[in-house]
Amino acid sequence: MPDPREPIGVGIVGLSATGGWAAGAHLPALRAVDGFELRALAASSEASAQAAGAAYGVPAYTSVEQLAGDENVDLVVVAVKVPQHRELVLPVLKAGVPVLSEWPLAVDLREAEEMERAAGTTRTFVGLQGRSSPTFRRLADLVSEGFVGEVLSATVVASSTEWGTPVSQNMVYTLDRELGATMLTIAFGHAIDLVSMVVGELQEVVATTATRRRQVPLGRTGQVVPMTAEDQIAISGTVAGGAILSVHHRGGAASGAGFSLIIDGTEGRLEITAAEFPHIGPVTVRGTRSGGRPTEVTLPSGYDDYPGLAGTAIHTLVHAYAAIRDDLIHGTAVAPDFTHAVKRHRLLDAIVRSAATGQREALHP
Repeated sequence: MPDPREPIGVGIVGLSATGGWAAGAHLPALRAVDGFELRALAASSEASAQAAGAAYGVPAYTSVEQLAGDENVDLVVVAVKVPQHRELVLPVLKAGVPVLSEWPLAVDLREAEEMERAAGTTRTFVGLQGRSSPTFRRLADLVSEGFVGEVLSATVVASSTEWGTPVSQNMVYTLDRELGATMLTIAFGHAIDLVSMVVGELQEVVATTATRRRQVPLGRTGQVVPMTAEDQIAISGTVAGGAILSVHHRGGAASGAGFSLIIDGTEGRLEITAAEFPHIGPVTVRGTRSGGRPTEVTLPSGYDDYPGLAGTAIHTLVHAYAAIRDDLIHGTAVAPDFTHAVKRHRLLDAIVRSAATGQREALHP
């Protein structure tokens, strides 16, 4: 457990001098949260390591083993493509260093379970940062406090611009369902995690999926590349307490990409809308009780510790890092870990099986 009087030393895998998610989101999020300090990084080649080390002024390594072995590193952040997660996470866990891995944790359930087992008593965290969203934490409290009464149903309609519209060469791998970075795992996975946080976990699920676009334009090259990832996902099932949850997530939206969640209850209704990725962007909540007109539900004090960052792409990530800091220092378990990631992978695996067989799949706690 880190000394609370000292900053938590962070080593990032995937922090590039040329940009990317680690540089554009993780680094500014770390800088915004008291108690963290970038201490080192690891890159895939000597040249990229040297360039990044010079850019950020920290030691740069060419292997994750070296990074985990740096005595100044208390937390390793793995912010690279999903197919590389296992080979990078396992050595960090072997060294006994806490690790934060981006979501999806793994390419499939088997890999996720392997990493969960390998963790043992080492602290782990997964990048489902939407669970730290002030708005969704408030929503979970509203529902549990009975704002809508007993929940009768929850309905989600979501659309993503990706998985059908032109794709860059760097993102072609997201079109391959075997590589674990698809609309099902990323866009749907983040969204269903938020919905589950608010209305409860699915007890069983039945799914219909399809790949309606078999080919996707490769940028503006005039070429096309194959897509095997699902671009239509429809599921339904019951959550604890008996409420019905239904979700339809669509890919390749020509316009109108967004997220909508409607929660109907015996005494009221909540309407939640957001841009394409509710775990990142601004979220609007409207509510009504006893047949009144829907009005916007504002966020009371005590939920948002970083209001100056509201509306930015790092707002929820900053709250996630604050939760990770507190977990590491105080031994709490607020931020989602690998065990939670496995639970989410189990749901995604059940959806794939149901879609393939047409059978309803039971989900066990």
